[in-house]
Amino acid sequence: MEWIADPTIWAGLATLVVLEIVLGIDNLIFIAILADKLPRAQRDRARVVGLTLALAMRLALLASISWLSTLTAPLFSVFDHSFSGRELIMLAGGVFLLFKATMELNEQLEGKDHDQQSQQKGAKFWPVVAQIVVLDAVFSLDSVITAVGMVDHLAVMMIAVCIAMGLMLLASKPLTRFVNAHPTIVILCLSFLLMIGFSLVADGLGFHIPKGYLYAAIGFSILIEVFNQLSISNRRKFLSSNRPLRQRTAEAVLRMLSGKHEEAELDDYTAHLVADKRGDELFNQQERHMIERVLGLAQRSVGSIMTSRHDIENLDLSDTDEDIRVILHKNQHTRLVVTEDGSVDEPLGVLHVNDLLKQQLEQAELDIRSLVKQPLIFPETVSLLMALEQFRLAKTHFAFVVDEFGSVEGIVTLTDVMETIAGNLPVDGENIDARHDIIHEEDGSWIANGYMPLEDLIIYVPIEIEEKREYHTLAGLLMEHAQRIPEAGEQLKIGDWLYEPLEVNSHRLLKIRITSLKPKSEDEEE
Repeated sequence: MEWIADPTIWAGLATLVVLEIVLGIDNLIFIAILADKLPRAQRDRARVVGLTLALAMRLALLASISWLSTLTAPLFSVFDHSFSGRELIMLAGGVFLLFKATMELNEQLEGKDHDQQSQQKGAKFWPVVAQIVVLDAVFSLDSVITAVGMVDHLAVMMIAVCIAMGLMLLASKPLTRFVNAHPTIVILCLSFLLMIGFSLVADGLGFHIPKGYLYAAIGFSILIEVFNQLSISNRRKFLSSNRPLRQRTAEAVLRMLSGKHEEAELDDYTAHLVADKRGDELFNQQERHMIERVLGLAQRSVGSIMTSRHDIENLDLSDTDEDIRVILHKNQHTRLVVTEDGSVDEPLGVLHVNDLLKQQLEQAELDIRSLVKQPLIFPETVSLLMALEQFRLAKTHFAFVVDEFGSVEGIVTLTDVMETIAGNLPVDGENIDARHDIIHEEDGSWIANGYMPLEDLIIYVPIEIEEKREYHTLAGLLMEHAQRIPEAGEQLKIGDWLYEPLEVNSHRLLKIRITSLKPKSEDEEE
């Protein structure tokens, strides 16, 4: 133990610790990139397992220095070049690192959708750990050979390796978070791995590349990236100090919606506009729903929000005056659909209650037929955006919705269109609209009106719906799937959701329970 009092030993220990950390950075970067592929709850465990295996492997190699020395002995020759065990390991590790870094780089450059990647994340813990172990073996061999060449005492080597690995273990989590939060850093790190893989292959083939050249290139690239990150940070600070985040976000959205292709993408300027380090939500839930509905106006048709003709309160001219007065007395609407002889699919027109009131103030006789007016006529495929414009031009708020044969399928009003944007606008004493008739139960299930449009339903329940379909409502979805009218209590499985009609009146599905069959992911449980 005399070496403990030798200052040269301590200087060698400090130098070896620094070198071990430098040699372990590439291993740490590779672990950070691989760990990000796992579910969030498993990432920390993967990093700890990977670095622990690296430590165990290096200590085992140090304990078997005699065997390690045999790795430098030639095993066979090819074209006058002798290959040793060390060179074969370096060659295999370099090829693996080149292949893996190329695949990862291709995945980053292809711009694959993050949601698709997150859906693929699952039980990949041990395959990822296996890849970490393979690289650990290569990097550990290089690290141990460096340690053996610098220090003569085995204990000093082991202490240096343990200290360096402990520091890397502490730095692994913040480094991983930083690397994965900056896409350019990920690309840069993968480029480093490509360069290191190439140097390992060259070393395995007998062409030694001094590590100083590699580290100089890496250091220069890191310096340039530091300047880049400082530029981005200063740009964000400047924008944050001059304009509120809401204003910047609105400008960014308007730039993307400008209709000009060159300005539609999220360029650097637009990205900096919306960038903000605060964790507060920019828009509350109601605002997000409204923005989402506004952006979907052009994709929704009037047929998806109309009130079906079967739910319309109409005034039939064939009824007696007394019956008509009773209906008018109970009426809470400003307009009434007028029919004759019970023909609800071919109404005569619309009666404005204000016109009726004026008539009654001027004369006692009830003459409804003279007050009937013709509303707008919309094909059921007209978009809400077009319907809104036609309401504006015609200076009216009421329209009939007809099918391709000209039969009236329902009615739509300007209020219906505005409710699509702003949400439910209930009137006192009026039944809740089917578009907003949904309740979230304590067990996580939903109970929705069968005639709730699917476009409104997906705001609350993230079900998958087909873009091209002949139905608009939740009831239509179930009938299309079952090819019949489901019975109350019957359970239908569609995708990852279970649908159970609770209330069925004749051929109408009034209430439906929706339950998710998909288990909560570990990310959601957190």
